[in-house]
Order: sequence, then structure tokens, then C-alpha cells
Amino acid sequence: MAESPRRVSDVMTRTVVAVGREASFREIVEIMGRWKVSAVPVLEGEGRVIGVVSEADLLPKEEFRDDMLERPGMARQRFAELVKAWAVTAEELMSSPAVTVHADATVAEAARTMAIRRVKRLPVIDGEAKLCGIVSRADLLKVFLRSDEELQGEVRGVLLADPLHAFGELRMSVSDGVVTLSGQVRDAGLIPVVVRLVRGVEGVVDVAARIGVGAPS
Repeated sequence: MAESPRRVSDVMTRTVVAVGREASFREIVEIMGRWKVSAVPVLEGEGRVIGVVSEADLLPKEEFRDDMLERPGMARQRFAELVKAWAVTAEELMSSPAVTVHADATVAEAARTMAIRRVKRLPVIDGEAKLCGIVSRADLLKVFLRSDEELQGEVRGVLLADPLHAFGELRMSVSDGVVTLSGQVRDAGLIPVVVRLVRGVEGVVDVAARIGVGAPS
């Protein structure tokens, strides 16, 4: 049978650099530089995530360095960025509430959240809303590093799970993550069904369907 969907806990980075709400602007910049990260979660209490400070939150201080008080029209249009330019602590700088994901969410769910919320990484929280990791776009792409042999085994499980044998005797091969299907199915309407099932296997890059219609030999 096909394996369970990959979870965020399977691909996330477990060692996370974080700061408290009182961390200073300079401290945050130093931490980002030392650990080579582009964002840090902001925590309070026993590890609850209350926000995230990213490079985008820090840049307004440089952007508006010289004339942020001399352009009233621009100041009205970009008030939120000006507020960040004056900020000196993590609490003032952070984007809040933080966009987070649970450790048991699927990789697909995390990718969807990133796309909808337009963020590059997500703090990962456990059942008590405490920080337990961080997942980035690069982490989510790890599923595409699965070997062709591993993918072939999982795709075979998907095809063998067909209870009515409606897919007939399909043959398949995998090369660089691309699955090629050949053979025959009993009904033309089954072709998009089997393609969708195979494409749903995590790590499959594409599906080439060379499938005919007719009774299997």
C-alpha cells in the first residue's frame, strides 16, 4: 500500500534560533548573521510563538534612514513601514500574530499555507502551541529528493490498491521523478483518475500517461 503523506515533522529543522520580545534590534541582526538565518521566531513564556522578525521587518530602518520624516505624503502611504523603521525591540519589529504550522500537518498543507500567506518559512508548533522546529521552502522540497526506486515502490502500491482492478495491467517506470505509465484501462474516464492518483504520490515530478483503452490482455 502507499505510504502515509509526509508530515512537517519529517522535514522540519528541529534546532531553531529564537529571541524574546525584549531582544534589541542589534541583537536580532547579530543572531541572524551568526546563525545565517533570515528570520527568527519571537517567544514568550515556556516557548509559545507570538511573532516572527524577518529581514523584511528590519530593512525599513535602513530604507528610511535619511528622510523618513521629510516626506509626509509617503509617510501616510507607508505608515506601517515607518513604524518598523522606528522600532528597537523584537516586540515592536515582529509580524504578529505569527503564521505557524503544526508538526503533524502534511507537507502539502504547509506548502499551501506558505503560498496563501506569502511567507518563506513557518515556525512549527506542537499540541501545546510551543515551538518545536521551523520549516522552510527548501525543507518542503526535500520530498523531491526521494529515489526513483522508492517512488516506484509507492506508485506500485497505489496501482495495486485498485479494488476492482479497473486499471487493468498498467506498467510503469520512473526516471528522475517522472513516472511513465503504459498499458490499458477498461474505460477512458479512468485515465485522468489514475494519473491524479500517481501525481499525488509525494516526490513525483510529473506523470507521462501512455495508456490505451480496452480489455487487458
